[in-house]
Amino acid sequence: MSSTQHPSHPVSTGVPSDMKSQDLEADRREAGEVLTTNQGLAISDNQNSLRAGARGPTLLEDFILREKITHFDHERIPERVVHARGEGAHGYFEVYEPMSKLTRAAFLQDPAAKTPVFVRFSTVAGSRGSADTARDARGFAVKFYTSEGNFDLVGNNIPVFFIQDAIKFPDLVHALKPEPDSEMPQASSAHDTFWDFISLMPESTHMIMWVMSDRAIPRSHRMMEGFGVHTFRLVNAEGVSRFVKFHWKPVLGIHALAWDEAQQLAGRDPDFHRRDLWEAIDRGAYPEWELGLQVVEEADAEKLGFDLLDATKLIPENLVPVQKIGKLTLTQNTDNFFAETEQVAFHPGHLVPGIEFSNDPLLQGRLFSYTDTQLSRLGGPNFHEIPINRPRCPFHNNQRDGMHRQSIAIGRVAYEPNSLADGKPHEIEPALGGFASVAERMESPKIRARSPSFADHFSQARLFWVSQSLVEQDHIVLAFTFELSKVGVPAIRERMVRTLENVDPVLAGRVARGLGLKDHQATVRSTPLPEPEPSPQLSMLGSGDHSIRTRKIAILVADGVDGEAVERVRKALEAAGAVCKLVALTLGTVTSASGDALSVDHTLLTTPSVVFDAVFVPGGSHGLRACGDALRFVLEAYKHGKAIAASGDGLELLDEAGIPPETCPAGVVYQTGETLLADVAAQFIDAIGAHRHWQRCSQDAVPA
Repeated sequence: MSSTQHPSHPVSTGVPSDMKSQDLEADRREAGEVLTTNQGLAISDNQNSLRAGARGPTLLEDFILREKITHFDHERIPERVVHARGEGAHGYFEVYEPMSKLTRAAFLQDPAAKTPVFVRFSTVAGSRGSADTARDARGFAVKFYTSEGNFDLVGNNIPVFFIQDAIKFPDLVHALKPEPDSEMPQASSAHDTFWDFISLMPESTHMIMWVMSDRAIPRSHRMMEGFGVHTFRLVNAEGVSRFVKFHWKPVLGIHALAWDEAQQLAGRDPDFHRRDLWEAIDRGAYPEWELGLQVVEEADAEKLGFDLLDATKLIPENLVPVQKIGKLTLTQNTDNFFAETEQVAFHPGHLVPGIEFSNDPLLQGRLFSYTDTQLSRLGGPNFHEIPINRPRCPFHNNQRDGMHRQSIAIGRVAYEPNSLADGKPHEIEPALGGFASVAERMESPKIRARSPSFADHFSQARLFWVSQSLVEQDHIVLAFTFELSKVGVPAIRERMVRTLENVDPVLAGRVARGLGLKDHQATVRSTPLPEPEPSPQLSMLGSGDHSIRTRKIAILVADGVDGEAVERVRKALEAAGAVCKLVALTLGTVTSASGDALSVDHTLLTTPSVVFDAVFVPGGSHGLRACGDALRFVLEAYKHGKAIAASGDGLELLDEAGIPPETCPAGVVYQTGETLLADVAAQFIDAIGAHRHWQRCSQDAVPA
């Protein structure tokens, strides 16, 4: 019998009192109105996992959760359902000082030790062939090969998530992915099904504020924060447990692409982030992040004003500062993309003694899902034997056989306890290194419910909004306007604007105007929205040390160029850590005014300004003034707030582009009069160190 057929009702001589309700249920099932399991069981709660109390751990017996996530995990073979587009690298981690007060984890004790790591960065929504620069959350997954086994810190570049309970994850991803009837759009959230879901899920509001911000289009992986997202526990040798949030702080600071840049890069260089990471490591500019902890004593957790088990919440850093405890350095590119980056298998359940879970219901579901999905992607239960996943420490157990087994287990004993193998391998006491979970008291009923402490969906979304600079707020408004303008159903657009009113009425009004909702009227509130104290760390502006290390600078050249200016400025930039590339009309060489041949790295045809962080136009390159590609190159750099410098008559190209020196635009450096090249270089370096000069976007007189 097909899943859409139903058995006829049995004939009865009487009329049961519930016959009408049964007929009604049958009719509703026939019409596809009733949500059921694959076995036909009607589901009464599709919003919450079954757990031991409203704030307790998720129960393994939740067959509805397991069926739903199992089906989701196996929907695609062999590409990852999410995080399919990724790139990885090897490196090491060093702790600054012993962390024995907080945790017994061995890799966090010895400052002289280097723990090997493999890190994979990824986008969430797109397929393996999608572009790097799509607006999206980014995966930031770190595998530590410790002396006690592998520890995987599987996080994102955003500290919160869309949903509070793992049972909603398949719904979220189904809404986000290309719509199943047309398989469009690729790697984009700007479509009806995603915003239909988001507008009906108030708990997603905080996350969607981050995704609509510049955080969702990082300049590079090297300039991107990472977060463990969930609340974990650190446990020391005495068994004392504390809550912890994990952070990765990039040494170069946190920087983003302009949205227009990101769109252009998707077409001009879809491998932009992958290429940037590879080239940085290849030239020895090793990417670095500091590992930070936000530690909360269990007794203080309820004083925070929100629930630490709620993955849609963060701990503001001005409330609990981040303690930096070590550094991650990436030093080696992969030798084989498939064998390493594609086959690496992360799992938040890969722990070491001294690090444990919380009862976060999103994390609890991930603990089941990750193993389940590796079975599908990597062909069976032996994915731990693939070289990139294999622990660097010895490991022994009685698990045998299975698909793709690589090691050959010897002997006849495959069970424990045993005497035929002298009792080996055997358990080991926690005091000698064995893992033991924190003894947490649980006396709650089995229940499908959300804790009331998870009910506030807007306070932290508002905190994020008020913590942004004015230009960052402008970008959020433009992002919402762009995405919702792609939504074809007016009711969804209107519903989302109503949701944004709970964040900020001004934000909602600006988005409404951008969408042409002329009849939109702000909801009259009986009580005003709260005014949270801004958290400066939530803004990206001003982060980093203002150095120009690893910045990529374009020097536009043509025959007759001032070779002395090129060399002096290039040497100053490279001494400050930047990477300079000569860009001309064609490859080969150009001849300087003094007759020297200068090697060209890129052409204006193949390499746009969006792949660079700044532009220098030396004098003498007269052939560029009439070149449309050269004009567009500097105009795009100007439009995107980048530093621009010109020496000698090189400023004529800028003047031709509509950027005259008398306007004195921010971040634009000219050599005029008696100004020395050394001064131009120094000012240019300062301008690049500021990363962007958004204030000149208001200068309407200059074309941008």
